[in-house]
Amino acid sequence: MTYVVTDNCIKCKYMDCVEVCPVDCFYEGENMLVIHPDECIDCGVCEPECPADAIKPDTEPGLEKWLEVNNDYASKWPNITSKKDAPADAKEFDGIEGKFEKYFSPEPGEGD
Repeated sequence: MTYVVTDNCIKCKYMDCVEVCPVDCFYEGENMLVIHPDECIDCGVCEPECPADAIKPDTEPGLEKWLEVNNDYASKWPNITSKKDAPADAKEFDGIEGKFEKYFSPEPGEGD
């Protein structure tokens, strides 16, 4: 089992999860974060820290796509270990349906 970041992170990109991760397994894209599934130790401390409820255990049904997205982009994006400010309009995007199709960016973030 591992944890995965799902579509509600897109354009919200809160980073409360990054600071609590004991193994630094978060990677930063332009408008979302992902978890490297091979680095995640399944401790679960990140899940309750996410204000957007975007982190889920991969054992929940229907998350296969998100495991693939997390695995793919964790190898392309830079590692992030320090919390940064969320986008100014993050609250406006929290809970919007279809965010992956509308807003996902494959571009990397800045990382640490």
